[in-house]
Amino acid sequence: MTFDEAIKARHTVKVYKKKPIPADVAKQLNERIKALNEGLDVFMSLVTNDSSALNAAYRIAMTKNVNNYIVLSGKNEKDLEEKLGYGGADIMLYAQTLGLNTWWVSGTFNKGNAREKGGIPGTNLIKGIIIIGYGENNGIPHKSKKPSEVSLYNGRSQPFWFIRGVGAALLAPTSLNRQAFMIRCTGDKVSISCDKGPYSDLELGIIKYHFEIGAGRENFVYE
Repeated sequence: MTFDEAIKARHTVKVYKKKPIPADVAKQLNERIKALNEGLDVFMSLVTNDSSALNAAYRIAMTKNVNNYIVLSGKNEKDLEEKLGYGGADIMLYAQTLGLNTWWVSGTFNKGNAREKGGIPGTNLIKGIIIIGYGENNGIPHKSKKPSEVSLYNGRSQPFWFIRGVGAALLAPTSLNRQAFMIRCTGDKVSISCDKGPYSDLELGIIKYHFEIGAGRENFVYE
């Protein structure tokens, strides 16, 4: 499965099978996470066979067999959330190519347990977790806005790469599925913004990653 295919196949999954992540798959995930950590200067950590990071009420009411997750953390810097959104989007799609399902959780999780189990340094900020495992199903597509509601191209005819990029961005996970972002383009110059909200910087990183996969990073530059 390519990343383009993974973008279309990935949906939020909250109910999982009692199937552990095999050692060879965990190794691939950890190698990917290590490369992302080094490239983005963040600290993401895979935790397996543990359910303590998700709040108990959530586990009882909405989920099943949530036993693996990736902790998203890093140093207290201005662009931390955008970098974690970008890196988290990469690892979610990579997990999809390995046959795994995921669910991004930004608010309802236990930071203390996530810090302990993930071996997160005490000075690091934790900005979310990504639940990961083998879903009982593959989830369902979310309701999506029209491309014209989230994008603006200044010119006569939108290039195909821009159309593909916007389409990929519309398949990205956002808080409460608000899709409160705008992608603007003039020629090959692109700017992406998100409405201010509690997770807007995380969402900016996620949207940028999805747009780049769809559009092809070689086709544009950021303003």
